[in-house]
Amino acid sequence: MAITIHEALRWASSFLQENGVEPTAGEWLLRHHGKMERAKLLASLRDPLPESVWQAFKQDVAVIASGVPVQHVIGYEQFYGRTFLVNGDVLIPRPETEELVALVLNKLKPGPQAILDVGTGSGAIALTLKLERPDCYVTATDISEKALDVARENAQRLGADITFAKGDLLAPVAGAVFDVIVSNPPYIPYRDRDSLAVHVREFEPEMALFAEEDGLMFYRRLAEEVPACIHPRSLVAVEIGAGQGEAVQALFAAAFPFADINIVYDINGKDRIVFVSGNLGRQGHNID
Repeated sequence: MAITIHEALRWASSFLQENGVEPTAGEWLLRHHGKMERAKLLASLRDPLPESVWQAFKQDVAVIASGVPVQHVIGYEQFYGRTFLVNGDVLIPRPETEELVALVLNKLKPGPQAILDVGTGSGAIALTLKLERPDCYVTATDISEKALDVARENAQRLGADITFAKGDLLAPVAGAVFDVIVSNPPYIPYRDRDSLAVHVREFEPEMALFAEEDGLMFYRRLAEEVPACIHPRSLVAVEIGAGQGEAVQALFAAAFPFADINIVYDINGKDRIVFVSGNLGRQGHNID
């Protein structure tokens, strides 16, 4: 007798939980193999699962139980309502970064803007900003050619026309000036490596996760490099790690002494984003 969808999910949930993996990954995996939206899956719980789907599902559940991210098994992640291809060369987009994108979109001025995404990875930030604001000109940089390959493929699949540049932080765009600079740089201190979940620690790229100087190295470098690439009346937005807000705020305050620099907290009360806006010039008078 064929196993039902409900029985397959119950087995996967129990098996994954026993192996220290989020049990909801089983539902995501079954939806992928069954090519079903969640509503259809829930409406079909008592339906039999085809044997071929069951066998493929079981194999992949075992892979996920070993620590491999479910996104690497299925090859994609959802971000801001769109499907982004991911692999071991890029950071898997997180919900916290969706909040960064939403806040940037909310603060964008009307009309065309020149936007720079530093350390683009899969391209989730840059491509989403372009697709939500087609009138803007978006450039995305990354030091990893393999990451840029993923981002370019996502751009092609999603129909987003942006510029990619390979290099370290703002080096590839030296001489250019932008209206908005956004970044989700590596910010996890190396000392915290062993405390990370296996699927993060072992399977996502180290260069996208960790930073020296207590996780602040890239913010310090951004604070040094951004002033040469930003208009006086512009916006800088960076995602940060919990507990880094005041330190990052101080770095940008030194770089932009007359700007408004705000820390944004997530729903759990953790500092998550630093916004720099207002007068990003080097003088205190009003700038139009």
